[in-house]
Amino acid sequence: MNININRGVLLDRDTLSIDDLDFRRLESTLSDWQLYPLTGPEEVAERVAGAEVVVSNKVVLPREVLETASRLKLICVAATGTNNIDLQAAKDLDIPVTNARSYGTASVVQHVFSLILALTTRLAEHQLAATNGTWGQSPMFCVFDFPFRELAGKTIGIVGYGELGRGVEKVARAFDMEVMIAQRPGGEERAGRVPLDELLQHSDVVSLHVPLADNTHNLIGERELDLMKPDALLINTARGGIVDEAALAAALRRGDLGGAGFDVLTAEPPVMGNPLLDYVGTNLILTPHVAWASREARQRLVNQVADIIEAFKRGEMRNQV
Repeated sequence: MNININRGVLLDRDTLSIDDLDFRRLESTLSDWQLYPLTGPEEVAERVAGAEVVVSNKVVLPREVLETASRLKLICVAATGTNNIDLQAAKDLDIPVTNARSYGTASVVQHVFSLILALTTRLAEHQLAATNGTWGQSPMFCVFDFPFRELAGKTIGIVGYGELGRGVEKVARAFDMEVMIAQRPGGEERAGRVPLDELLQHSDVVSLHVPLADNTHNLIGERELDLMKPDALLINTARGGIVDEAALAAALRRGDLGGAGFDVLTAEPPVMGNPLLDYVGTNLILTPHVAWASREARQRLVNQVADIIEAFKRGEMRNQV
């Protein structure tokens, strides 16, 4: 059964593209599109009024907005996480919500290992030594001031064994690393997985890939950090809020942790500051929530949203949450 829809709005195009993506495939799905660069909270209701399809990456759609969108037939979240949508309200109003999946695996896995490799090889210190005169003053051909280790033979603990966790495992094994997989937080025991505490105690690198939910909020706090090896690395490309950032900053200052690489913070952008922004040290790398955002990944995301809309027009639901 074909569904006749014509009018769509994309509320925050600039969160997906810096004029480097092709939106023609998306625009071909409906006859009438409005692609807004950004949308403020006070603009949402007006811009979704009359729309039959709404695409949003991070713009919040609360119940009071959804209740006024009388023609709305489909919400497409241009991301995997759907915490910006009042899902219960959408269900009550019989508005299906979809998300995007698996579009950023290669980009995120690449970023994870960029952080791991930079921290493990002490890249920042070695780069500085090469350019600040330290190398030029060395009595020999190299500088040994910053000892580092190999990944081969080390253990990586993966917390969250979905699409991204499996991608990290694949690359880790290519580096000849041992892999430990954590049991799902609050879930039943499964073969081949270990309790989180055991994973933390034995891992040289811990990489987080769980969604932010009630059972993962502050999943890694002071107690969990104390369980980790003093030279271990903690990598978070998942969501801010999974780690107690104040506890992590304190552990780094005390020298109780080898280092951390974070692409996410609890509040983004961190306009009110953050404990990790106050930490000064080359064993902490912060990046501004870009692990997912290679150009190829963003284009796959836009094209996947277009595929979801085309399928919906044919009466087929894809990626419904």
